[in-house]
Amino acid sequence: MTMNTLMASINSFIWGPVMLALLVGTGVLLTVRLGGLPLRQLPHALKLVFSGTDDESAEGDISPFQALTTALAATIGTGNIAGVATAIYLGGPGAVFWMWVCALFGMATKYAEAVLAVHFRQHLPDGTMQGGPMRYLSEGLGQKWLGVLFAVMGSIAAFGIGSMVQSNSVAAALQSTFGVEPMMTGIVLAVLAAVVVIGGIQRIGRVTAKLVPVMAVLYVGAAAMILVINADRIPQAFSLIFSHAFTPAAGSGGFAGASVAMAVRFGVARGVFSNEAGLGSAPIAHAAAKTSSAVRQGLVAMTGVFFDTIIVCTMTALVILTSGIWDSGQSTSALTALAFQSALPQAGGVIVTVALAVFAYSTMIGWAYYGEQCIEYVFGLPARTPYRYLFCLVIAWGAVQKIAFVWDFSDAMNGAMAIPNLIGLIGLSGLVVQLTRQHFSSSKD
Repeated sequence: MTMNTLMASINSFIWGPVMLALLVGTGVLLTVRLGGLPLRQLPHALKLVFSGTDDESAEGDISPFQALTTALAATIGTGNIAGVATAIYLGGPGAVFWMWVCALFGMATKYAEAVLAVHFRQHLPDGTMQGGPMRYLSEGLGQKWLGVLFAVMGSIAAFGIGSMVQSNSVAAALQSTFGVEPMMTGIVLAVLAAVVVIGGIQRIGRVTAKLVPVMAVLYVGAAAMILVINADRIPQAFSLIFSHAFTPAAGSGGFAGASVAMAVRFGVARGVFSNEAGLGSAPIAHAAAKTSSAVRQGLVAMTGVFFDTIIVCTMTALVILTSGIWDSGQSTSALTALAFQSALPQAGGVIVTVALAVFAYSTMIGWAYYGEQCIEYVFGLPARTPYRYLFCLVIAWGAVQKIAFVWDFSDAMNGAMAIPNLIGLIGLSGLVVQLTRQHFSSSKD
């Protein structure tokens, strides 16, 4: 059995019906126990993001907004460009609907993750903050072995979703668009990542606070321009999404066809890959926020799912579906580039390639922080610097690996770190409800 076959088999097992039910089920459970708080409080949460929630007197390493942009830097990446295209290629247009479902309940999951991360965070010996699933599994749930398991899986997963997938996707896009050799792309990305990553969370926070809003607005703006051009096809695109969410999509052109089960599987899998709700990654960044309220930071955190999936992923999906070439047989970033190119012949492919490169870069620096926090939890502060350098080396290596192996490895590692995190969220859901009630009964929020 080859390595590619082995990884594909492991990936299929991990992302089977049980995992999908656990991911969505946890979100449903939290949404119900919180009385639909994510939906009720979304306008207020967005207001907190745009009006500012900084509390300079509170403990923490970065501002709440920088914590959000660091988390968004790690989520707004290839999942929004290549991941959406892959979901449609493998699961049909109906996969987009299940990405929305994943996001709808994922907001509750992301909220709970951040609340627990801030509540159980601790100071490291160098004065910086550390929080996340490894902390609330250990201190909150009382299962240190689960905390260690999550940290080990998280430190390894960072090499997949945060390193290899990003450089691999950028390398493929740059080679296709500009003829750049993949190894050259990998080396340049590794060096650029090292410049920021080696500076720690403060430097990462400063860079993402400037980079993320600009890159998101430019990409969404370009997608909106295309949707104006293809406005007459938008109703048909929504019709495809809703009809094939519950009925099989027949094969056509280069599209092999997809069952409803495939739409659900790939919609949820790619949705989680994109917004990371349930993986336990984003709360690591939110735990570093300067805030005196775990609930307030939780509200800020859940907007990340809204921005990532409901806005950015939806824009990508609509561009692909209104282009008329979603069943061309192309996949990953090549399908998205082809869709942009069909509406903007001169600039479409370049826009996607540049956006992919910038998105991927931001994801790398965000996930580098997640990985180092996980490895620090297991081995202590001395492991931080070697991990940073190793992470950057893997960026260069990932650029020249086979696409199928890279994606299967990332999916498998994401599932492996999600399982202990979801166990913790279910076990501590009562505490999340308690902290939420206390906050709203004593606060003006």
